Amino acid sequence: MTIESAVSAAEQTGKYLTFALGGEEYGLEILKVREIIGLMDITVVPRTPSFVRGVINLRGKIIPVVDLRVKFGMEAIENTEETCIIVVEVTRNSKSIEMGILVDKVSEVLDIQGEEIEGPPSFGAGFDASFIMGMAKAKDSVKILLNIDAVLSAEEVMDLTAASAGA
Repeated sequence: MTIESAVSAAEQTGKYLTFALGGEEYGLEILKVREIIGLMDITVVPRTPSFVRGVINLRGKIIPVVDLRVKFGMEAIENTEETCIIVVEVTRNSKSIEMGILVDKVSEVLDIQGEEIEGPPSFGAGFDASFIMGMAKAKDSVKILLNIDAVLSAEEVMDLTAASAGA
């Protein structure tokens, strides 16, 4: 292990909120999570990308909601009793934006050590894996750890900000 990989592994040690999308488990740094809420009325905003479900009014604050299944190219499904919205804080150009991500179900909070995390796999030059922070081997399965700041491009975040401001 090089000094560089030891530092990055140590930086990735921490608590992660895990959730399911389809048959896969994902994780988010718990420090990025503001709250988890049940499904509520989502107002559709015209002319937004297909992965944007719309906006919600959370205690007087308008928050855009992204359907993570659609964003990741998965088939959209009907909502269930376990479907929920994770409100996260995304940082873009040193500005914080709250947004909701729609997931199939929230699993648990895991304490993941750096040595349990490997870097993102390489799929070749045509695949941008910058949204994957790493792959964690925890609880006898692999969890895909997301860099939530990189899940949406800068343009998409700006579009979401504009959509929520116009709602």
